[in-house]
Amino acid sequence: MIAAVLVAATLSVAATTTDLRDLVAAVGGDRVRVESLTDPRQEPHARGIVPRQVTLLASVALLVRVGLDHEPWLPRALAAAGAAPQDVDVSRVVAVLEPDVPRLAADARPHLHAFGNPHYWLDPENARPITARILDALATIRPADRAVFEANRARFLARLDAGLTRWRARLAPFAGARLVVVHDTWPYFARRFGLAIAGAVEETPGVPPSPAHLGRLIERMRSAGVRTIVAEPGAAPALVRRLADATGARVATLVPSVGAEPAATDYIALFDLNVERLAGVLGAVGVGAPASVPR
Repeated sequence: MIAAVLVAATLSVAATTTDLRDLVAAVGGDRVRVESLTDPRQEPHARGIVPRQVTLLASVALLVRVGLDHEPWLPRALAAAGAAPQDVDVSRVVAVLEPDVPRLAADARPHLHAFGNPHYWLDPENARPITARILDALATIRPADRAVFEANRARFLARLDAGLTRWRARLAPFAGARLVVVHDTWPYFARRFGLAIAGAVEETPGVPPSPAHLGRLIERMRSAGVRTIVAEPGAAPALVRRLADATGARVATLVPSVGAEPAATDYIALFDLNVERLAGVLGAVGVGAPASVPR
């Protein structure tokens, strides 16, 4: 009977990504039941909807989304569910990079983002305003639990602060290091840790590069001495290997979301994994920072 009461008392929440799911869980604790609407091992921008998403949306009181057109499938999923949960777009509480991209007509290229770069969760400092907004949303629905949510968030922020100390120390020797990325996922991460993105394999996000673009990128990497490529799991491995072979660069495979690899068990572990992988590659290629690079 007690267990049944506790289950009934939990607040049902849907998050559009595993990253937001983890942040909701960190704040909500045992007062919430939160599920992700997407699988981080699959295409995050997929335009189709699946029955599980519709069923979940029909049963939740709160929806937490990335926004910035990261979820083009979501309006149709909400309509199919006939649902109107409290809807929180946490992009509204962060400083968005690349916001001046002109509005794009809907087409078949789901990686093009018209409102700015949506990968803002990859700056760990953004977890502060995101979790504050999540706390307010949860407390609006369950005001009696606000103190619990505040205590949970404080514990999470203590872990985040400890993590930031580790991550900054690990990457500090490589401040100013130049990276080439496969997909435009990493500008928030790079900015936070004092790294520079020197180019992208995908000239247009989600579209394989032309031979001309790839040739220009190879020449730029050779002339500028860029020796690190940031890839993601399963992202064009043959193309990445070709680029690495042509330039002598090494590849750091970073994980963009919680759960995309088994070691990325939660938000803190995601950064532990990525920072260690990147630092290992930067150290292996002998990348160092000019003394004048600002911190």
